[in-house]
Amino acid sequence: MSTTAADLVLAVDTSTTGAKAIVQDPSGAVVAQASRQLPTRQPRPSWHEQDAEDWWTATRGAVAEAVAALDDPSRVGALCLTHQRESFVCLDAAGRPLRPAILWLDGRAHEEIARFGTRSVHETSGKPPDTTPAIYKLAWLARHEPDTLRDAAMVGDVHAYLTWRLTGRWATSDGSADTLGLFDLRRMTWSPDLLAVAGLRAEQLPALVPVGEPVADLTPDVPTALGLPAPVPLVAGIGDGQAAGIGLGATTPGVAYLNLGTSMVLGVQSDAYLWDPAFRTMAGVRAGLYTLETVLNAAAYVATWCREQFGEAGVDGPAGSGLETAAAQVPAGAEGLLTVPYWNAAQTPYWDPLARGVTVGWHGRHTRAHLYRSILEGVGFELRLHLERLEAVTGRPITTIRVVGGGGRSALWVQILADVTGRPVRVCADEEWSAAGAAVLARAYLDRTQGVADGSGAVRPGGPSEPGAPAGPGAPAGPGAPVVPGEPAGRDVLPDPAATRRYERLSAVHRRIYPALRDVFGDLHAAAREDDAP
Repeated sequence: MSTTAADLVLAVDTSTTGAKAIVQDPSGAVVAQASRQLPTRQPRPSWHEQDAEDWWTATRGAVAEAVAALDDPSRVGALCLTHQRESFVCLDAAGRPLRPAILWLDGRAHEEIARFGTRSVHETSGKPPDTTPAIYKLAWLARHEPDTLRDAAMVGDVHAYLTWRLTGRWATSDGSADTLGLFDLRRMTWSPDLLAVAGLRAEQLPALVPVGEPVADLTPDVPTALGLPAPVPLVAGIGDGQAAGIGLGATTPGVAYLNLGTSMVLGVQSDAYLWDPAFRTMAGVRAGLYTLETVLNAAAYVATWCREQFGEAGVDGPAGSGLETAAAQVPAGAEGLLTVPYWNAAQTPYWDPLARGVTVGWHGRHTRAHLYRSILEGVGFELRLHLERLEAVTGRPITTIRVVGGGGRSALWVQILADVTGRPVRVCADEEWSAAGAAVLARAYLDRTQGVADGSGAVRPGGPSEPGAPAGPGAPAGPGAPVVPGEPAGRDVLPDPAATRRYERLSAVHRRIYPALRDVFGDLHAAAREDDAP
């Protein structure tokens, strides 16, 4: 066993698409990393499921590979998790899944949303009636698969399941549990009224640990599987959205994180509990703080769909790789073609599970490239709507947007977002920002327990990475100190004033489309159900 100080932290982001593990040194530099893919199944339209065992297999594989790249694995002093939010699994007493895990983007529970999505549920949980919170899908299970909930010894989120596999303790962080929609968010604990809606018993749910606090040490057999020489403490993490906000330093007023991935999530921090259809309210990075998020369930999801369905295989790329180049030649506004990207229901600010995607304005000059550009612009119009509603409710302007996620690699898309919103956008370096945020939590715990040297050489508790502070080196921030926003590396994209003026006119038209078709979506759903009836 090495006598070297345990000065490295290990962070894992088990997202919808895969598990990513990073190891950071005290400066915040990544010294090792690895990833594993996760499959998703869609057994019926709007259903999205995964095998929870795959969460563990992917996490274990990514961690083991990252640890194997280290010269001295004994330097790892703490492990922290971040994860896809709202997804959940039902387990038997032995911890075996009773059915596939149901994911955050699953849309099967529209009837339960209509029945239980009341003002009271919204006010208590902070979550508008929507497809993502688990409460409605649990209510769906209570109605359609009652044996599953009756026989489940444990029901929990991704963090809870991985914690159980790592430590043998059925527990999760309060910041992770909140996303299920079963929390009294003001009190940061399970709500008996919301459990009744979901059809759950309190004893089925995991114990709660505050974000950033130790949950338990890894069980003796787990370090061997991960390549670690000895058990290390597991630090309670938080969902991937809030974790990305930590990593990006988006923890002060005026600074927002924008995750442009499968879905589009914009988040800001609040020191007051607010609830409104303009956003969903989530647990914050520490007690007394909240995260306000706007959500579009299908962003890169729709762009990928378009490339796969209408693109052609390029010489050097996958199907649809040429659509990006072609769409860049189409003028702003796609010559009057507008797309409302509600492929997976409408969220902010309408929260309509029956809404579907719409493209309006087709004429003979339009091509596949016009369609693709209109999709990218449609996501931009949604972002503009989200920003305006969020600012109107909070009274606080958003002056800085820090973009991460796969969509940020598209120079065309980022320029469209800047032009549509009329705001500068910083495209942050292509890093694992959610994992970086979890690493901040692990580092803060390690610094608290080990003590760090200040400028005089004395040792004091706390350190440069308190929860809510930016990842990497920065001004020291002891417990309760004000958070100093970070400046993540990246490039700034400025709006083109002429394009912004054109998009302003089109945005006014775009936001009229959904309200005009709201009743049509309900009628379409009813008619489709009748067609599917035996």
